[in-house]
Amino acid sequence: MTQHLAGQPPHSRLPARPLTSLLRLAPLALAALLAACATAPAPQAVSPVAAPAAPAVVAAPTRVAAAPAPAPALVEVAAQPAPASTIAIDPLRPTELLDLGAPGTQTDLWARVRQGTAIPDLQNERVEKWQQWYASRPDYVQRMTERGGRYLFHIVEEVNKRGLPTELALLPFIESAFNPQAMSSAKASGMWQFIPGTGRDFSLRQNVFRDDRRDVLASTRAALDYLQMLHGMFGDWQLALAAYNWGQGNVQRAIARNQQAGLPIDYDSLRMPDETRNYYPKLQAVKNIVANPQAHGLVLPVLQNHPYFVSVGIDRDIDLELAARLAGLPLDEFKQLNPQMNKPVILAAGTPQVLLPYDNANRFVRALAQHRGNLASWTAWVATRTVKPADAARQVGMEEAQLRAINNIPKGMLVKAGSTLLVPRGAHRTDDVAEHIADNATLALAPDAPPLRKLSFKAGRKGDTVAAVAKRYRVQPEQVASWNGTSAGARFKPGQVVVVMVPNRAARLAGGRQATRASAMQAAPRAATKAAAAKRLSKPSATARTRRQGD
Repeated sequence: MTQHLAGQPPHSRLPARPLTSLLRLAPLALAALLAACATAPAPQAVSPVAAPAAPAVVAAPTRVAAAPAPAPALVEVAAQPAPASTIAIDPLRPTELLDLGAPGTQTDLWARVRQGTAIPDLQNERVEKWQQWYASRPDYVQRMTERGGRYLFHIVEEVNKRGLPTELALLPFIESAFNPQAMSSAKASGMWQFIPGTGRDFSLRQNVFRDDRRDVLASTRAALDYLQMLHGMFGDWQLALAAYNWGQGNVQRAIARNQQAGLPIDYDSLRMPDETRNYYPKLQAVKNIVANPQAHGLVLPVLQNHPYFVSVGIDRDIDLELAARLAGLPLDEFKQLNPQMNKPVILAAGTPQVLLPYDNANRFVRALAQHRGNLASWTAWVATRTVKPADAARQVGMEEAQLRAINNIPKGMLVKAGSTLLVPRGAHRTDDVAEHIADNATLALAPDAPPLRKLSFKAGRKGDTVAAVAKRYRVQPEQVASWNGTSAGARFKPGQVVVVMVPNRAARLAGGRQATRASAMQAAPRAATKAAAAKRLSKPSATARTRRQGD
């Protein structure tokens, strides 16, 4: 579980990058580019990589990735003479033609990883323990490395382009087992396991329609940006990796403690939680296995040195299922390459490209050009006022149960004004979703109950128990205890001010009852006083004669 920047001071957080699109290709331009390759053989690296079933995409709350640079249009590329060999478009170099038959593409990608390692090795009992752990689970390693084969070339390319150690390309093995749809108990998400706040710091947009922490390209860019920042801060890759897992502020404080005590400040010498203590040893163990798998009784899948996927531009909203069908891919496999979608529709204004294996990209472009009919059956609807889900469903022409299910709205909740809901496109809603909605859509809910009012009163002469007050106002004892800073089994002192939160109507009624009770309590002493006075007046008055008789 990666904690990242949680709780860091403001000066340690990076400003969001400007919004740029990674790649915007006109589908017809790409079709012209791929036309020369209709009969080209499939990339050899694709075959050995099995495609395991993907878990369902988790809806999460949800910053658009800043691309390395705005990509120029590819119309000019399409006009160039296309070589007879297989051609693909690398998302990192969208204007270059890549020949998948070139000699360099047939080399071993694992060898490229081995050649670029540069972080000093760590050798201790923890590294040995994790080497043995992986070696004793060959099936797990096989699944993890095959799944990682989809993404590893792109990550290695990005790492090399930045001049970073290639061990960093292995970090998703530790973070998520290369599962881009992984979600931790701390709400860290994606292949690189960003928590929501850190994701926003690094321009990973999280909204109703998508979560860029799961985006393959965007999260890789953000993770390497973050790691470079941490290395610049600590000047040591092992400490940078500790900070990636534990948070930079925690590592800084651990270093300060050791410096004050005159102790070393290397990774092994710092006091840190067990998860962080084992974090780099896990990565070192994976590094050692990649360096010499045979020594650990393991076999790595063959990965060749060319892209597993290419990027295809879209300029219209399109349903996920339709996109997968046009590409000739099972929906689960499509989601493995495009896992950032929270809803069953891709909004072109926010996600202007999809990632597909080369042959499927070729098929998708051709099928998209020939498709007749609607591309998207869903669109966005923004609530102009706070409404009940039933009212919203009537306005958009769908069943309330369907609206609740597709938008994850629990029972007993209102949809607040300004919220964006996914609704059927319909005949009168044909426009694609605008960019400002695709990038910033939120869903805010509120309890469907009268507003609460604070009610205060004094406990009776014998005191009231928390349970009695809760029963009187039809709330839970734990709520009364929370409102008054006490425990659910406590008793209020006589005259102590008691606070309860009740709906306005209940507050008025309870206030009336309380006032009646208070009036009765106040009236009792007054009545007693009057009775005593009457009793005195009923006696005969003392006269001079009676006083003398009594003398």
